[in-house]
Amino acid sequence: MTKDQLITLLNDLRAAESEFEWLEFKQAKTSFDLETLGQYVSALSNEANLAGRPVAWLLFGVHDNKTEPGSDRRIIVGTTFKVGAAALNEVKRGVADHTTQRLSFRDIHEVKLDGKRVLMFEIPAAPPGVPTAWKGHFFGREGSSIAALSLAELDLIRRQSDDWSAEPCDGASIDDLDPAAIKEARQNFKIKNPKLAKEVDGWSTETFLAKAKVLRAKKITRAAILLLGKPESSHYLSPADPRITWVLKNADGTNRDYQHYGPPLLLATNEIASRVRNTNYQFMRDATLFPAQVLQFDPWVLRELLHNCIAHQDYRLNGRINLVEQEDALTFTNLGSFMPGSVETLIAANVPPDRYRNRCLAEAMVAFNMIDTLGSGIPKTFTIQRKRGFPMPDFDLSESQKVTVKLYGRVLDENYTRALFANSDLPLSDVIALDKVQKKHALTTQEVADLRRKKLIEGRKPNLYVAAAVAAAAGQEATYVLTAGFDDEYYKDLVVKMLRQFEQAPSKKIYELIRPKLPGALTDAQKDNKVRNLLQQLDRDGVIHNVGKHGPGAVWALKS
Repeated sequence: MTKDQLITLLNDLRAAESEFEWLEFKQAKTSFDLETLGQYVSALSNEANLAGRPVAWLLFGVHDNKTEPGSDRRIIVGTTFKVGAAALNEVKRGVADHTTQRLSFRDIHEVKLDGKRVLMFEIPAAPPGVPTAWKGHFFGREGSSIAALSLAELDLIRRQSDDWSAEPCDGASIDDLDPAAIKEARQNFKIKNPKLAKEVDGWSTETFLAKAKVLRAKKITRAAILLLGKPESSHYLSPADPRITWVLKNADGTNRDYQHYGPPLLLATNEIASRVRNTNYQFMRDATLFPAQVLQFDPWVLRELLHNCIAHQDYRLNGRINLVEQEDALTFTNLGSFMPGSVETLIAANVPPDRYRNRCLAEAMVAFNMIDTLGSGIPKTFTIQRKRGFPMPDFDLSESQKVTVKLYGRVLDENYTRALFANSDLPLSDVIALDKVQKKHALTTQEVADLRRKKLIEGRKPNLYVAAAVAAAAGQEATYVLTAGFDDEYYKDLVVKMLRQFEQAPSKKIYELIRPKLPGALTDAQKDNKVRNLLQQLDRDGVIHNVGKHGPGAVWALKS
């Protein structure tokens, strides 16, 4: 929207007779609590959905009930909340980290009216069938207050979406299913349901498929075709593309080999897993002289992530699932948003999600022993990687309709792995946050605060590193010192010793002396600033003085 359009909209909203369920005014003159802001995003997003509106609005810098003299428009008080694009983007990320499908502001508009700044938060309505949660809780409005979304409203939003995988395939019959896949499904069903094992063999194919809920009202569902269908039965799913593409890449990123796999996916995933080069890998797990030897990729984790792609793919988007194999990592991609919102939210909630994109398909995959009980697979993959001492899987949710997961097949830092083993009682949430430190990934403000409070990290964002206590427990004191660096007196002594030995030294030579000894976490620019500050401090303290030009050409000597 243009500036004039925004001002017109702002004036229209200010003139509303009362706050609608999808409209909220806040003075927020200087600050606003992120927790409350997240609850408002959940509430306004859900209310916009129920009202049939594409967006909701939250306005900062506007009085909620006072109007201008002789006017019906609310008074503008102005706000200094989060000035600058970087600060506002941090707010966007902070909200997205804890909402369903990482829903955040569509935009944050800054408008100045009568010299006063107003922030207009544009909040998209909750998608059909997917109520917006903040930290696992659904909020709505009761008058001007925030409250839990009522069960009736929650159910109303959820019933807006149907289950694509449960839809019948017109004209399809049991003859369109692969006998080998049905046989494998029966065997897996007995493993998953040992109490029914004796009965299963006596069931007809129709009874078995009905028990597995992929035959409904005597009709073959899309889930049945996906998992058990013959290759030529894929046309029943058109225009969806029910294929998985495996790609093998060389070290330089070029494609070395590839293969497409279609229904029956129950059998295809075994073939794909067998194509992956899963070799033995040795690494030093602890301070002993004996290396640990494991497979690069845990077989259970490999299959779980692949099966998750099948279960959660949005087949309406007509794209394929991909598995890209590289020398030391596997990358899985499937289309569709990540419905729990974020991995951290899913793990923190410690309960299965209450909604699935393809419930019929997911329940069938549980029945056929392809995935664990609904919702438990992702936390278990993190736990297995942790026990192996390997990096946590990376979930990339930056694209709104794609989930990308990277599974590492090697240790990134053996010292770091020892730190994890030495601190085996850490909650999984802390392990995930520490894993980000290892990979130099960005941490949320809350993650940094939690790790600092537990004295697990030191340094300043973005140059964070494992704290001294963790390093000592892992036997990596030397690595810690090189990462954290020495105190300033150590570097000052080096400068003084150099000048005593050589009487004078240009700044360039002092930089060459100090820079290699500074913490490895610092960038080159930060190292240069550090040396510059040390020289200025020595100069102010009367220890050294400049006997040459100012600036980069300065020459330093000890004062008498």
